[in-house]
Amino acid sequence: MKLVVGVIEARNIPAMHLNGFSDPYVKLQVGKKRYRTKVVKKTLNPSWGEEFIFKVEDFKGELQISVLDEDKFFNDDFVGHVKLPISQVFDAPQKSLGTVWYPLHPKNNRSKNKDLGEVLLNIYFQQKSSSMDMSCNGDNASSSSNCPSPLRLEDSVSSKEEKDKSFKEEKEKSLSQKSLAGRIAQIFNKNSDIAVASSTAGIDLTEMPENSRADVADEKPDDQLSSVSFEEAMKTMESKDQGSEIPSNLPGGVLVDQPYVVSPAELNSLLFSSDSSFPKSLAEMQGSKDPQLGPWKFEDGDSSLKRVYTYIKAPTKMIKATKVTEEQMYIRADAKSFAILVVVSTPDVPYGSTFKTELLYCITPGPELPSGEQSAHLVISWRMNFLQSTMMKGMIENGARQGLKEGFEQFTTLLTQSVKPVDSKDIGLNKEQILGSLQAEPKSDWKLAFQYFANFTVVSTVFMALYVIVHIWLAAPSTIQGLEFVGLDLPDSIGEFIVCGVLVLQGERLLQIISRFMQARAQKGSDHGVKAQGNGWLLTVALIEGSNLATVDSSGYCDPYVVFTCNGKSRTSSIKFQKSSPQWNEIFEFDAMEEPPSVLDIEVFDFDGLFDEATSLGQAEINFLKSNISDLADVWIPLQGKQAQACQSKLHLRIFLDNTRGGHVVKEYLSKMEKEVGKKINLRSPQTNSAFQKLFGLPPEEFLINDFTCHLKRKMPLQGRLFLSARILGFHANIFGHKTKFYFLWEDIEDIQVSPPTLASMGSPIIVITLRLGRGLDARHGARTQDREGRLKFNFQSFVSFSVAHRCIICY
Repeated sequence: MKLVVGVIEARNIPAMHLNGFSDPYVKLQVGKKRYRTKVVKKTLNPSWGEEFIFKVEDFKGELQISVLDEDKFFNDDFVGHVKLPISQVFDAPQKSLGTVWYPLHPKNNRSKNKDLGEVLLNIYFQQKSSSMDMSCNGDNASSSSNCPSPLRLEDSVSSKEEKDKSFKEEKEKSLSQKSLAGRIAQIFNKNSDIAVASSTAGIDLTEMPENSRADVADEKPDDQLSSVSFEEAMKTMESKDQGSEIPSNLPGGVLVDQPYVVSPAELNSLLFSSDSSFPKSLAEMQGSKDPQLGPWKFEDGDSSLKRVYTYIKAPTKMIKATKVTEEQMYIRADAKSFAILVVVSTPDVPYGSTFKTELLYCITPGPELPSGEQSAHLVISWRMNFLQSTMMKGMIENGARQGLKEGFEQFTTLLTQSVKPVDSKDIGLNKEQILGSLQAEPKSDWKLAFQYFANFTVVSTVFMALYVIVHIWLAAPSTIQGLEFVGLDLPDSIGEFIVCGVLVLQGERLLQIISRFMQARAQKGSDHGVKAQGNGWLLTVALIEGSNLATVDSSGYCDPYVVFTCNGKSRTSSIKFQKSSPQWNEIFEFDAMEEPPSVLDIEVFDFDGLFDEATSLGQAEINFLKSNISDLADVWIPLQGKQAQACQSKLHLRIFLDNTRGGHVVKEYLSKMEKEVGKKINLRSPQTNSAFQKLFGLPPEEFLINDFTCHLKRKMPLQGRLFLSARILGFHANIFGHKTKFYFLWEDIEDIQVSPPTLASMGSPIIVITLRLGRGLDARHGARTQDREGRLKFNFQSFVSFSVAHRCIICY
C-alpha cells in the first residue's frame, strides 16, 4: 500500500536566526525512503502545501517528520519532530488520520524549550484503484495531480509524462545503441530520483536544489485550465495578495541587465502579451520557424498563470533544426513588478532528456528620469536544471552558455529597436535633479516650541509656580520658630515638606526640557548642502524620512536623529521633536575618499539632553559590495534591533556613490601599493577582473590587486586561492566539485598575526587574521576558531612566497 503524507503548514515555531525569524523546511522518512519540502524564508508560520508518497510493506515501521531551519554555512538547526506508528494510520477509520495539528517535540526531554510550535499534516493510506493508481505508481514521485487527496497541490508531475516514461527510455536505448556516442552515454548516464516541489510562487529560486524541482509548467487536462485574455490575467494577478518578493537572480549568470524608458507594465506586455509581435519578430531574427504561442491559462483555483510557446530552432554547425518548448509561468505580477520563470525543453538534442534550461525574467521599476518618464529595469538570468546525472554536464553547460549569450544579444538588439534604453548619463544628471528638489520641512521656532512644550509636565509646572507666587503675595509673614532665622523659612510639617519636594522635582524636569530644546535647536542639520572637497570617491546621502520609529517613553513619540558613518567619518542629522514618522529632506556629503567605501553604517538615536546618554532606536548597514548602486538611488532601509523590528521601523534614503577620478584610480592605487610592498604589481586584464567579480558577486568597480595559492586551515587544510582587492579579502577552493567560497572586508579586520611554523602547519608559517566582534558572519564557515569574545579567526598557510603575501596583506 501507499502512505500519503500531506505537509500543509506550521505555526508558532521558534525563531532560530538573529533577525527573529527562521527558514524552515520539513524532512520525512519511512524506513530508508526520505523526502524534504521546499524552504520557506523568514517566517515563523510557514506554509508548504506539499504531498509525499511512501510505499509501505512493513506496518511495524514508523513515520518520522522533522522540522529544521536551513543554515547556509553551518549544519541546519533542529526545530522539532513528530513520530507516528504506521499501524496507527492503518487501524484508523477509512485508514486516514485526517487533517490534524501535531505538536512538535524536542530531540530529548532535557531540552529547556518545550513549546516548539505545531505542524498541520494530512496522513492517510491510498487505496489501490484501476486508472487512478496507474498515475501514482512511480517510486520517484513525491506528488501527483491525479492522486486522490483533499490537499490541493500547485505543481505536480503530469500523468502523461509518467505513462510515456517507459516508452521514451526504450526509444532512447534503441537509438543510443546505434552510435558510439550513444553507447558511451549508456555507460555513464545514471538515472537519478527527481523530487517534486509543490510551488515556485513567492520563493527564492536560487535556494532550490537543481534536481529537486519538477517542471514548473507541466501539461494539465483542459478542464483544469481556464483560458483568459492577457489583460484580464494581469488584473487577476494584481488583485491577488501574493505577498511574495522578487526572486533573486538564478546562479547560472545574468544575460540582460538594462533599464529602458518604458513603464514596467508596458515592457511586460511587449514581451509576454498574446497580441505582441515581439516573439515572432525575435524568431525571425534568430532564424526560428513555426512559432506557436499558446494562450495564457490559469490552473484550477487560479493558483498560477501559464502558457506554452513552441518553435523550431534554426540549425547550427553542431546541431540540426530542433523543436523547442518554452513553458512560461508568472511568479509575480502586481502592476509594478513582474517575475516570469521560463523552462526551456529541447528533448531532441543529444542528451536533451537529461536537462532543462531555466530563465528568470524580472521586470522592476527603474531609476527616475529627468524628463519625468517612467523606466523599467529588465534582468534576465539563467541556470541549468539537470534531471539526470551525466558525464557531459560541463560540455552541456558551456554550450548552453554560449548559445544563450548569442541569442540574447539578438534579443537586446531587437528590444532596443522597440524601446529606448536608459542612458547612464541621464541617470547621473538625475542625481542633481533629485537632490535639488529636496526641501527641508519649514517650521518656525515658535510653532515648534508650542508643539514641544504643550504637554502635561510643562502646564502643571507653570500652574504650580503661579499658585506658589499668588500664595506668597497673599500670605502674611510667619513668626520665626525652631531653627529658622530671618530669610530662611523651613517647612513646618510633613505635608509642607512633600509639597516642596514635588515643586523642586517639577522645576528640575522643566529646566531639563528647556535645555534639551535649546540644544536640539542648535543642531539644525549643519551638513545640509555642504559640498565635498577633493577628488576620489564621493558619497552623497539624502535622508528623506522615517517610518514607525520606536518610542522609549509613555508619550508615544520620540525625538529622533540619524548618524551616518563611513570610513571613520560621521555626519549627523537634525533632531525632529515629538515625531515617530519624521521628515528630514537633508543632504549629507562625505569628503572625497581615496579608497572606495565598503560599508555605510546608519544608526537612529532618541535625543534625551546633553548630559544623558542617547537611546538607540535601531541601526542598519549599507554594504556597497552587495548592493547595486542604481538600486540605492531611492530605497527604504529596514532598521535592525529589537525595538526597530517590533515597530517595523524604516528609513527612506537616496544614496549616490561616484568616482571623480575615473579609470585612473586603479593605476594610482597599484602604484601606491607597489611602493609599500616593494614588489611590482601588475594591472589585471578586464577578463580576469570580470571573472573575479563574478566569482564573488562584486560590483563592476571592484578590481583585483593580487592573488596567492595557499591553504585554508580548518579541521583539515583546504587548498585554494586567496584574492586581495581594494575592499575585500576572499578565498575560493574547488576540490572535486565541492566549492568553498567566502570573503570579508578589510575594515572588518581587527588584528593580523604570524604564527611560527610547526609540524602541524607542514613547516609553513601561518597568517592568523582576527575579525572584529560581530563582523564577517557571512564568512564564518571558513573560520578556524572563535575566541572567548566571539571574534572569528582565519588561518592561511603554505604560501609559495610567504614574505610577499604577508607584506601585501599587511599593507592593504
